[in-house]
Amino acid sequence: MEETLRQQSTGGLKVVLFGPESSGKTTMARSLSEACNAPWVEEYMRIYLDDRGPVVGSLVAKGEILPIAKGQIALENRAVVANPQLIICDTNLLELKVYSEYYFDGWCPTELLNALDQLKYDHYFLTGVDIPWKADKLRDRPLDRENMFCIFEQELQQRQLPYTILEGPHPDRLEKALKVINQLKTNMHA
Repeated sequence: MEETLRQQSTGGLKVVLFGPESSGKTTMARSLSEACNAPWVEEYMRIYLDDRGPVVGSLVAKGEILPIAKGQIALENRAVVANPQLIICDTNLLELKVYSEYYFDGWCPTELLNALDQLKYDHYFLTGVDIPWKADKLRDRPLDRENMFCIFEQELQQRQLPYTILEGPHPDRLEKALKVINQLKTNMHA
């Protein structure tokens, strides 16, 4: 495994917002970050693509998956140094793996697949698609969100990762997520 895909260890909690495009991940990550006074790890793909600029064809090329993965881990590792007690990740490498396999007919870089086995997160928040789809320059599958939700949930189940589905209006989602985080904190200190 490449050194740049190694996750910085922490004694604190790491939670991940996980799910299809336009399902409220970033909005929830920002809200949780504010409510918990914890760092929000942005989605590096957005930063990368904004810096790269537009290209003809697909949003991301196969050769860009690893640089995006490395950037995502780098952002996460910086957040761990800033506040090792709780980190709110807008996404993670598992999300990148799901999208890579989806867009590239089952293909994902071996380095990324190997890195996944070493990553540790305390809880995933799987965001539902029961909110309106909002267009932006990085979203291209408004009619496939339900299918993608099933793929994301199946990935969590196959890996036996702890998760909570967040559905409904944002205040309900936020309340549910905060209860889970508070329970995780309690369990950690018990």
